[in-house]
Amino acid sequence: MKKITYYLSCLVLLLMANACVDVDNYDAPAETIVGRIIDKKNQKPMQTEVGDGGVRLKLLEMSWSDNPTPYYTTVKQDGTYQNTKIFKGNYIIEALGAFVPTYIVGSDGKVVKDERWKGDIKGTVNIDFEIEPFLNVEWVGEPTANADGTVSASVKITRGTDNADYQKNLADVYLFINSSSPYVGDNNKDSRYSVRLDDSIMNDCLGQTVTLTTPKLPDNRKYYVRVGARIDHEIDGRKRYNYNEPKGVMVN
Repeated sequence: MKKITYYLSCLVLLLMANACVDVDNYDAPAETIVGRIIDKKNQKPMQTEVGDGGVRLKLLEMSWSDNPTPYYTTVKQDGTYQNTKIFKGNYIIEALGAFVPTYIVGSDGKVVKDERWKGDIKGTVNIDFEIEPFLNVEWVGEPTANADGTVSASVKITRGTDNADYQKNLADVYLFINSSSPYVGDNNKDSRYSVRLDDSIMNDCLGQTVTLTTPKLPDNRKYYVRVGARIDHEIDGRKRYNYNEPKGVMVN
């Protein structure tokens, strides 16, 4: 009798254990999306920063729901991206960054603009987004190491779009500097030496050559610099910078 009770107890425990095991029949995500965020006017990839403050792609998988939870892919500093861990399915993908939105809904709830990508993702899919940046930030000459141990950089900032809704006042113009990596920007800077343009001349600088100069820097090392400018407008909850490409300068 004791043996029967023992075996029955083992059988019950085994059945309970099997009931607690969830079998995952889903294939691991293995599809790929790759592409660029391109300035519509000059057809060049957009300079940005890596992370939440830069350009992100908002992915909505529509295969199973009309109102799916979004997830995000970040874009590299040079405006390119690649994600090799996407589930196979039907998607809507929206680019978010310091540019005129690719998807705009009016105050009446009607869709004003919809340039989101829509389609099936299977294998490798190349998706480029053509955008209108809020601002263009262009180098004027090369950044220069000065005799007093400072670095000066000159740029010209112009509007990147004719859309009046996104021609807001400038909120910030910064010379960002980093001594350890070319991945420099608001997300990766040395705050001791990065310099902000004074408010008194902020909005008079559009279309003009502006020079920013750092404080004296520790010598005998290479620094990476770039200029970021942003307007007084939030995209996806943040004011985002438009950038020029990073450059290196040696301070002796």
